[in-house]
Amino acid sequence: MKLQEVKLGVEIETVQKDRGTVAHAIQSVVGGEVVHVGGTCDAWEIRDSKNRLWMVVADASLTSVPANLRAEVVSPILGYDEICEIQEVVRAVRKCGATTGECTGMHVHVSHPDITPKALANLAKLIYKQQDIIYPALGVNRHRMERYCKPIDPIFIERITKNPPNSFKQLNIQWYGRYVEHPQRYSSTRYSILNLNGYFLRSAVELRAYSGCLHAGRVKAAILLSMALLARAMNCRGASARKREYDPASARYDMRVFLISALKMNGPTFKTAR
Repeated sequence: MKLQEVKLGVEIETVQKDRGTVAHAIQSVVGGEVVHVGGTCDAWEIRDSKNRLWMVVADASLTSVPANLRAEVVSPILGYDEICEIQEVVRAVRKCGATTGECTGMHVHVSHPDITPKALANLAKLIYKQQDIIYPALGVNRHRMERYCKPIDPIFIERITKNPPNSFKQLNIQWYGRYVEHPQRYSSTRYSILNLNGYFLRSAVELRAYSGCLHAGRVKAAILLSMALLARAMNCRGASARKREYDPASARYDMRVFLISALKMNGPTFKTAR
């Protein structure tokens, strides 16, 4: 499969502007109407001109600002050709006065209809092997690493390495430690650099290591990295989880080799992302 076949979605946490203002900024790009739905997340919905649903919701984790100034942008399911539109949305949200900071994060969801348990196991091992260089490359601070995007559990890696999953039920057991037929959205397992709880909920993998950002180029880079990781996991026959010792002196070079050699993010298309 090609990277361009991966479906995607983004969640971008922002502060300093109320949810209604952020929703109208999105509407200025995508068209359609803004509706205040309310509810426990004080949701604002934008049904755009293509009948896709964008949302702006409250986020209780953004405790550095008053509750009315916490806004999380949630995109619909999109494709590769719509990344430019996401960038325009990001620019509009920034222009309206919203900001990000150390407390905010960005989550990228990726999916494909032909994904397999083997591919998800490959993805977990691929990230586990490289997470020591991924964290510093993405500038993840210690607070977020310890709370909201923890390293992948080595016990899970040991399970899928010793017994490669042949079914999603087996992978489910390996992820949770027991079979969870009806996963909960706020399962403690979700707070990982790789969130497979999200897959069992809505058939999309969530990558959580990205810091909050309203720089259109950096948002695109995060999306492309996420898509490349899934494409690599689906295309390779197997993946090794064996780490090598992290060397700060060569980390930048090691990350570049990973992007170009393993993820095939070479050429002008990925120049900015690299």
